[in-house]
Amino acid sequence: MKFFQRLGRSIMLPVAVLPVAAILSGISYWISSAAGGANIVSVFLGAAGGALLDNMPLLFAVGISIGMANKTDGTSALAGLVSWLTLTTLLSPATMQNLLGLSDVADVNPAFGKIQNVFVGILAGLIGAWCYNKFKDTKLPDALSFFSGKRSVAIVTAGVSLVAAVVLMFVWPVVYGALVTFGEWISTMGPFGAGIYGFMNRLLIPTGLHHALNSVFWFDVAGINDLVNFLNGTGTYGVTGQYMAGFFPIMMFGLPGAALAMYLTADSKRKKITYGIMLSAAIASFFVGVTEPLEFSFMFVAPWLYLIHAVFTGISMMVAAMLPTRLGFGFSAGFIDMVLQWTNPMAQNPWILLLLGVAWFFIYFGTFYFLIKRFNLKTPGRGDELDEQDADNVGTSLTGYHGTAEKFIAALGGKDNIMDVDNCATRLRMEIADTSKVDEHALKRAGAAGTIKPGGHSVQVVYGLNVQFVRDAMEDIIYDRTERIEAFRGASAAETGAVAGMLAPGVGGAAIAAGAAIDQHERASSAAAAEAPAVVRLRQPVAGTVVPLSEVPDPMFAQGTMGPGVAIAPTGDTIVAPADATVASVFPTGHAIGLALADGTELLIHVGIDTVDMKGDGFETLVKAGDTVTAGTPLLRFDAAKIRAAGHSAVTPIIVLNNESATVELT
Repeated sequence: MKFFQRLGRSIMLPVAVLPVAAILSGISYWISSAAGGANIVSVFLGAAGGALLDNMPLLFAVGISIGMANKTDGTSALAGLVSWLTLTTLLSPATMQNLLGLSDVADVNPAFGKIQNVFVGILAGLIGAWCYNKFKDTKLPDALSFFSGKRSVAIVTAGVSLVAAVVLMFVWPVVYGALVTFGEWISTMGPFGAGIYGFMNRLLIPTGLHHALNSVFWFDVAGINDLVNFLNGTGTYGVTGQYMAGFFPIMMFGLPGAALAMYLTADSKRKKITYGIMLSAAIASFFVGVTEPLEFSFMFVAPWLYLIHAVFTGISMMVAAMLPTRLGFGFSAGFIDMVLQWTNPMAQNPWILLLLGVAWFFIYFGTFYFLIKRFNLKTPGRGDELDEQDADNVGTSLTGYHGTAEKFIAALGGKDNIMDVDNCATRLRMEIADTSKVDEHALKRAGAAGTIKPGGHSVQVVYGLNVQFVRDAMEDIIYDRTERIEAFRGASAAETGAVAGMLAPGVGGAAIAAGAAIDQHERASSAAAAEAPAVVRLRQPVAGTVVPLSEVPDPMFAQGTMGPGVAIAPTGDTIVAPADATVASVFPTGHAIGLALADGTELLIHVGIDTVDMKGDGFETLVKAGDTVTAGTPLLRFDAAKIRAAGHSAVTPIIVLNNESATVELT
C-alpha cells in the first residue's frame, strides 16, 4: 500500500502541468471563438498547450522518476528520461518490423503503435527511480572510477531498460489488449460505465489511488484519452468529456451544499469556527475543484455520509453522460476550468451542468442536513470538543504557517518522531517513527481537516491548498541549520552544540570545547568549501566491507538527508583518519567524530546506528577537537560486539556534510 500511495503522490508531479496546458488551450479557444476563427495568436497558444499535452507520457516518465527517488535529484530525472527513450525506441513499430523481419510496418502488432503512452511512461519512471535508489552510491574499481556514484545511474538504467524492453516485446501486447478490453467494457456500458468510474474515483480518494484509476480514462492507457482529447479538441463531439462532465455539478455545487448543511447543524457556540472551515473548503471546491479538505472533514467521522457522496458522484457522472452535455478540465472540475473550457470545440451544452449543479446543491444539502440531525453524526462543529480548532497561533511561539507547523510537529510526537515530510496537492505525507504518538485531536485543533494512518510508519494529514507552505515551514523548524543534529534522532545536547559548530559557521561555535580551533578552520575554509571537490578520495578509515549509503538501516543516512557518502560494515575496531585533517569535533559519547579536510571538505564518521544510546560504553576517543592529524592517525576505538549486543547496527557511515553533490571514494 505504501508503494502505491507514494506512486499516487508522484503522479501529481506531472499532472501539475495540466493547468498550464488547460489555460493555454482555453485562451486559444476563447480567442478563436471571439475572432470567428483561428488566428496567429490562437494557433500559437494552442500549439503551446499541445506541446505539454502531446508529451504527457514523457512528463510522467520524468516526474515519476523524481517522485519515487529516495532523494530529489536531477540524476533520477535523467534516468527516467533514459529509460523512456530506450523503451519507446526499441519497441517502436519500425524497430519491431526489423526485429521480426516483417516486410511491412503495417504487419506489426498495433500494440506497438501505442507504446508512447502514460502506462509505459510510469514504467520508465519506476525503472529510473529504482536504478537511482540502488546504484547512486556504487563504487567501481579505480580504472572505472569516473563512472562511480551517480554517473553509473544512467548507464545501469539503460541496461535495465534493455531487459525490460525484451520482456515488454511479449508482455506489452497482452497488457495492451487487457487495458483496451477494460476500457471498451466500460465504454460499451455507456452512461452506466461512467457512473461506475465516478463511484470508484471517490472511494479511492482516501488511499490516493484514484490517480491511477484516472489515468485509464483520462490518458491514452486504454485508448480512451478523455482529458487529452478534450483539451486538444481532437476527440469525438458528444462523446469526449463524458468521464469528466459529471464532476462539475458535484464539486461546484453538491459539496458546497454539504458544507452549508454541516455549518447549520453545528453547535451554536462552535458555529463561528465551523463557518471558517466550511467556507474555505467550499471555496476551494467551487472555484478550483479541490475537494479533499471538505471530504476529509466528514470522511472518517461520518463514513456513511462519504459513501453516499460516492454514490451521488457516480449518479452525477451517469446522468451527465446520458444528457447531451460534455465538458472537460485541465486540473479539476471547478469554476475556473469551466470558464476556460466553455468554448472548447468538444464542449457540448455546458450550461446544462449549471442546472444540474443547482439540483445537486439542494440534494446534498437536504440529505446531509437530515442524516446529521437524525443520527446525530459528529461532523465538524458537532464532534468532540477536543477537535475544536484553536484560534491562530494559540500555544505557539511562531506566527503564520510556522505557527501551524510548530503545532503540527508537536502533535506528531516532536521532531525526533518525524522521519520524512512530503506533500501532494492538499495533504502532508510523512513517515513517523512511532505512530502511537500522533495526536489526531491536536492536529485538528491546529487546522488539519483529517488524519490517515495507512499502515506501517505512514501518516497523512489533510490540510488544504496551502499545504506546501506548511510543509516548508515544518522543514524550516525540523532542519534548522543550527539544529541539524536532530536528524541523528535522540542525540544529546552536547552533540547538538558540536555539530552546530560544524554545520552552521558562526552559529553555536562557542558552545563546543574547541571553539577557537573551529573558528580558525571556518575562516580558512569558507572559500575552499565553495570549491570542494566533486569526488572526495579517502583512505578507508576502518577495516571492513564497503556498502552503499542507501543500505544503511537508518533513513536519515540512507536517504542522504545528512549528506552524500558511503558506509562500512566494520571488521576492525579502530577508526583512523582517512586524510590529513583538523579534528573539528569529538562527540562526548565517543561514537562519532567530525573532520575538516585541507580542501574545505567537512566529514562526519559515525560509528554504528543509534549508538548515542550507549552513552560512551564501548567507545574510546584517541584525539580531541582542534588536533591536527595525518592520514592513518588513530581517532577512536570501539567494541563492535558491544554495539551488536545492545541491539544496534555497527555499520559506519562516512558523510560529506557541506557538499551535496560530492561522491566519496575509498582506497
